[in-house]
Amino acid sequence: MVAGLSASELLELALLLVAVGVLSGFLAGIFGIGGGAILVPVFYECFRLAGVPLEVRMPLCIGTSLAIIIPTSVRAYRAHYARGAVDMEILRAWWLPVLIGVIAGSVTARYAPERLFKVVFVGVAWSAAARLLLARATWKFGEDLPRGPLMNAYGFFVGLLSTLMGIGGGLFSNLLMTFYGRPIHQAVATSSALAVLISIPGALGYVYAGWPAAARYPDIAALQLPFAIGYVSLIGAVLVMPTSLLTAPLGVRAAHAMSKRTLEVAFGSYLFIVGGRFVISLL
Repeated sequence: MVAGLSASELLELALLLVAVGVLSGFLAGIFGIGGGAILVPVFYECFRLAGVPLEVRMPLCIGTSLAIIIPTSVRAYRAHYARGAVDMEILRAWWLPVLIGVIAGSVTARYAPERLFKVVFVGVAWSAAARLLLARATWKFGEDLPRGPLMNAYGFFVGLLSTLMGIGGGLFSNLLMTFYGRPIHQAVATSSALAVLISIPGALGYVYAGWPAAARYPDIAALQLPFAIGYVSLIGAVLVMPTSLLTAPLGVRAAHAMSKRTLEVAFGSYLFIVGGRFVISLL
């Protein structure tokens, strides 16, 4: 027995995490989401099985997700960049406000209740799903992304919400860019670059945020079995990263092979399903 789990339970958990890596890498390439939208819900179930208390389960999922997103998003970004699909102008406008948002999200994670992370995840996921599944071409905020303070505000909230959700920024930035008339393929590609910018400081922020929890819960299985540093589970990261790196380029190729509407419907349906999982847990 290790941290209350038998050998067969540990093997089952390890195989599940490897399978999660395959799926998250593929989705990172398709949707530009860094894989976090699949990682967080599945990690939630994995850590529940491992006996992680509810008080720290969700932030542990999010911090681990952000750490895994780092190499996956780099691989997806490079593949999209090679195809010339990344809008570098948006990256230049957003890098600083996004970084400030990530820092604000990391500080919030240190003190926020577990329920807040779920509410943010569901709110953004379902907003994006509604836009992708129901919206018409006429549903726009404008013909192109704004400049100045509004653009900076958008960047800040992309960083903040992504850090609180454990994603690479794809959910929120895809939603914004499509509302301003950007093609979904360009939105996905640019979001993969934002995921690099968000995941690295975001993961470090969750290491910082989790230190008080480690002091409060010295006997928590999550801080022993997954060998966590703060709110980042190293065993989760080690098992998921390799397979996610292998499958991210496959997802990129699949994304560029899909039509605009097919990609929108697939992305929207996926977001609705994963958001529903946390609605159930909030009831």
